[in-house]
Amino acid sequence: MVFGVGVIMTVRHYSELIAWQKAMDLVVTVYRLTGSFPKSEAYGLTSQMRRAAVSVPSNIAEGQGRSTTKDFVHFLHIARGSLQELETQVILAVRLEFLSETTQPEFLSKTTEISRILNGLIRSLNLPPQTT
Repeated sequence: MVFGVGVIMTVRHYSELIAWQKAMDLVVTVYRLTGSFPKSEAYGLTSQMRRAAVSVPSNIAEGQGRSTTKDFVHFLHIARGSLQELETQVILAVRLEFLSETTQPEFLSKTTEISRILNGLIRSLNLPPQTT
């Protein structure tokens, strides 16, 4: 796979992508945070947050495994949407007092970083190839 203008970077496996690595770390964080949610939320917000979190690295992996750059970009957009869904759910969890207010800025800092990485990857994939 070729990325960037004049820069060739071969990614043999999705696990080499920093976006995927950081998204996987985020999944672990979400599982730990939601572990303390009320049991009545097991099929509600807990499940929703975990599914949204898992969706981010899963879509990065699926997209990288597709045969075209267009497909990869499409799945990166889906991953970014899942990340925004997760941000919304964290804000809601704070409002419902399932999470402390101090959790929100740190968590949103992580999602913002992943979003920036995804945006950069999307931009680099959308650039026209350079000829030398």
